[in-house]
Amino acid sequence: MSATADHAEERTSPAARLGFEPGQVVQEIGYDDDVELELREGIEATTGQELVDEEYDDVADVVLLWFRDEDGDLTDALVDAIGLIEDGGMVWLMTPKTGRDGYVEPSDINEAAQTAGLAQTKSISAGKDWTGSRLATPKGAKAKR
Repeated sequence: MSATADHAEERTSPAARLGFEPGQVVQEIGYDDDVELELREGIEATTGQELVDEEYDDVADVVLLWFRDEDGDLTDALVDAIGLIEDGGMVWLMTPKTGRDGYVEPSDINEAAQTAGLAQTKSISAGKDWTGSRLATPKGAKAKR
């Protein structure tokens, strides 16, 4: 039962589909009243702890970055996010879906990620209004700073 139940949970829980794990520290940036609350709650349930905010003063395992087109420069936001994660950590970039206010073109995401030194490894529907892009740091990227 457990293998089947685990697979069913992965399909139904956005947090599980995004690969969050118990014990991870997830730092959330760009929170506003338009974010996907169900996803946030699922991440907290999966990790077993509350999301930490922009004031957190240690490194995180994952940065959850909510970004809208009007939020400024995406490359700058991604570079800032890289400085907040552990070596080998990742950034989950959440952007509004096509046709929603604040939509960001996929080509802009790809270009900003590459410029920031990140590799886009996965895209997923992260709720009714948001798309998630998993951005990974190349191995050893922090050592080059």
